[in-house]
Amino acid sequence: MTMSAVWYLRRLSRMGPREVGGRLGDALRRRQWRSARPECPSVTGARFTAVLPAGTIAAVPPDAAKRLVAEADRLMAGHAEYFGVDRDDLADPDWWYDPKTGRRAPWGYAFDVPYRNEEAVGDIKQIWELSRHQYLTVLAAAYAITGNERYAERVAEHLRLWWAANPPLRGVHWISGIELGIRLLSWVWVRRLLDGWQGAAGLFEGNPVALNQIWHHQRWLAAFPSRGSSANNHVIAEAAGQFAAACAFGWFPSSARWRAGALRSLDRQLRGNTFDSGLNRELATEYHGLVLELGLAAVAEADAARVPVPASVRLVLLRMTDALAAVVDSHLRPPRQGDADDGHGLIVDGAGTDRWASLLSTGDAVFGRLAWWPAVTGTDVRTPLLAALIQPYAKSASAPAVTRPASRPGHFADAGMTILRDPAEEIWCRCDGGPHGFLSIAAHAHADALSVEVRHDGVDVLADPGTFCYHGQPAWRQYFRSTLGHNTLQLDGGDQSVSGGPFLWTRHARSRVLVADASGASHGGTARWCAEHDGYQRSVHRRRVELTAASQELRVVDEVRGPHRTVRLAFHLGPAIAADLVGNWALLTWTRDGEERSAVLDLPGQLSWQAHRGETEPPLGWYSAGFGRKEPATTLVGTGFADGTALSGELTTVLKFRG
Repeated sequence: MTMSAVWYLRRLSRMGPREVGGRLGDALRRRQWRSARPECPSVTGARFTAVLPAGTIAAVPPDAAKRLVAEADRLMAGHAEYFGVDRDDLADPDWWYDPKTGRRAPWGYAFDVPYRNEEAVGDIKQIWELSRHQYLTVLAAAYAITGNERYAERVAEHLRLWWAANPPLRGVHWISGIELGIRLLSWVWVRRLLDGWQGAAGLFEGNPVALNQIWHHQRWLAAFPSRGSSANNHVIAEAAGQFAAACAFGWFPSSARWRAGALRSLDRQLRGNTFDSGLNRELATEYHGLVLELGLAAVAEADAARVPVPASVRLVLLRMTDALAAVVDSHLRPPRQGDADDGHGLIVDGAGTDRWASLLSTGDAVFGRLAWWPAVTGTDVRTPLLAALIQPYAKSASAPAVTRPASRPGHFADAGMTILRDPAEEIWCRCDGGPHGFLSIAAHAHADALSVEVRHDGVDVLADPGTFCYHGQPAWRQYFRSTLGHNTLQLDGGDQSVSGGPFLWTRHARSRVLVADASGASHGGTARWCAEHDGYQRSVHRRRVELTAASQELRVVDEVRGPHRTVRLAFHLGPAIAADLVGNWALLTWTRDGEERSAVLDLPGQLSWQAHRGETEPPLGWYSAGFGRKEPATTLVGTGFADGTALSGELTTVLKFRG
């Protein structure tokens, strides 16, 4: 049996009957569409009315505008960077080319393209990213701010080239619904931001090619929604993009039906993808950001078109925003949990703009900040644009009255996330005692049960190593998702949860939080957390974490109940941390704002400790700051054997920060 056949059997085992039936229907529809591609209905008298209110562009902060224009000029010169790969071909891009591998995706009927096969296609994310057309929204925003028509003309040139090179259902850009949804959202904003340009109407509503593309994108999304075990952030991007297009480009006989269907889906999926606490159910922080961006963009289109949205949509976005404000550290960095692929819903800002500060700024404008929210000092372009369209929550007739947290939450029981922090905000510690992931395949989960992530004044000290890659590099994908790749304990060389493929887990560890007192560190006291999981089946791993603010000390105590032969306990240090390991004692040093900082890591003496850095066979000692990028970092691994070093009792680790 081939590996692909094994994967399909595993994948099928995670589906319910309804999902299987839906996918069989999709397969039949794909066969029909191969030979029966309908034509876009004729459109006359189309007008674009979803424009920005007068004065919106004037509200963009000058420094944010300056960063945007600098980025636009870089794009105009042909330069961009995607997932760690520099491109210099954006003046005249090849839409099917992967600069990382040098391969071009094959031509043909979209659903025949083997996009998961890097040998045949190249790195699919490198190919898809450019065709999300978010670089065009940046150029369009630069036109709106400067009035310089060269930006608008470049946008028009590239859209016409893309539409000509990628006719409906042909090629690699018609395979994945999330790509079509985000692309539609980009087109809506391109049209909006180019509204002052004399060629805007001729590019969109007066252009039969554009109308054909917009219609086919929406027809595709209506026909092939992500289903069942795949209904994660993808289905939200699909619904948000289709809803935005059906509102702003509502020129077709099916527009009202598409708009209503997309809104129903968006409402249902936002609620389904979000815990009541406001955290995203995928437990992958970057997807929390993506979903929040998509939801805000969809509500902006609804309010611009005066389309009522269910109260639950705004309520979910409000809770997501409050949750984000609660979990960020003193430098507005959220947890590094689960998968992260640098995906954004809407980009109209230049390099150096803080994504999370931008979301909190928009949340302030739309929902109103709470007294405990962290201060946001940075500026961005996107916030004034969205705020100009979205009706403030307090003024929305459909928005229900809601009780928001009176103080900063530290424990999210439904998500199993606990944030321990000292009153001075210097020490920040995330403790993971939540579900393994979302839905039956938990696609974006990592085998990280009971892991901790520790920062000091925003610097990663005990770091979550990140993600690095999805396709094409299975050894690296496995490492960054593995138990050994996180700050937790591994038994007998295996992962807590069992992987069946790069986006598939066939057995999920179950965790439960026993103690969560996140407020205990106030007034010099001690915050406590304790949880356990059953991922090793015959054995239970229990961990206690205590943060004592007065002594600037973090204590981690591990205990294993049940049979086991070997234990490996890993602590991954951030890339800025230098470590001098002697026996079971390590001196950690780093620099922050020109000041030397240090900490002592007192490791369990029952284990034999070794430092690893930048190893490749197998991978160990790496940190990925973003998708496609990795750098060496020190990992300390302690190993014990049941027939040698004593493994009974507790394993105690103490991290002591020096003043």
